[in-house]
Amino acid sequence: MMSLDKFTPAWAKRIGLATVFGLFVAGIIFWGGFNWALEATNKESFCISCHEMEENVFREYQNTVHYTNRTGVRATCPDCHVPKEWGPKMIRKIQASNEVLHKVLGTIDTPEKFNAKRGQLAQNEWKRMKANDSQECRNCHRFDYMDYTEQGNRAARQHPQAFIDGKTCIDCHKGIAHQLPAIDQHIGKQNDGAVAISHGEKPAEPAKEEAKPEAKPESK
Repeated sequence: MMSLDKFTPAWAKRIGLATVFGLFVAGIIFWGGFNWALEATNKESFCISCHEMEENVFREYQNTVHYTNRTGVRATCPDCHVPKEWGPKMIRKIQASNEVLHKVLGTIDTPEKFNAKRGQLAQNEWKRMKANDSQECRNCHRFDYMDYTEQGNRAARQHPQAFIDGKTCIDCHKGIAHQLPAIDQHIGKQNDGAVAISHGEKPAEPAKEEAKPEAKPESK
C-alpha cells in the first residue's frame, strides 16, 4: 500500500493531519459565513432597515419605472449601488462603513437633515458612478445591445452620439430613481418635488398682463 507520508508537507506533519483537517473545515465555515453576511447586507430589505433610507429615497424610488413596470423586472437598491463583481463589491462594502458611522452619528436622521445633505450625497454617488463608467447600470443596459429602432426618437438620437462621445449613463440619467437636488441637467424629465429644477430648457414664464392705460379725464 502506497504511503502518503512522502506527499505530506513538513508543516502538516508537525501539526498533525487532524489539525489540518480541522483548519480546512473551519475555513469552509468561515468562508460560508462571510458570504452569507455579504449577501444578507446586499438585499433591499437590509438597505431600508434604517428609517433614513425607508422614509426618504425608498419612497421616491417606489414611484419610478425601476420599482414597478410592465415587464415586472425590478432594479433593487444593490442592483444600482453595489457592483456585482467581487473586487469592486468589496471596495464598495468598505466604503459603506462610513455610512454606518453617520447612521450612528445621526447625520441624516430627519427629513430636514437628509434634504440639507441631498446635494452632497447625490454628487458623491454620481462621482462614483462616473468613475466606474456606470458599471451597475451597464449590468442591465449596454450600448452594444441596444436596438435603436425600438427606442423613442430622442433616445435613438442621443444614445449613438453618447457612445461616440464616450459618455456614460450617469452623465444624462440623473434623478431617474430619486428626487433630484437643485442642479442643472441638460436632459431628462423633471421630477416633481419641493425643489424647482432647471433641465437646460427653462419653462416659459407666464405672460404678464399689460398695464391698461389710465383713462384720461374728459376735457371740459
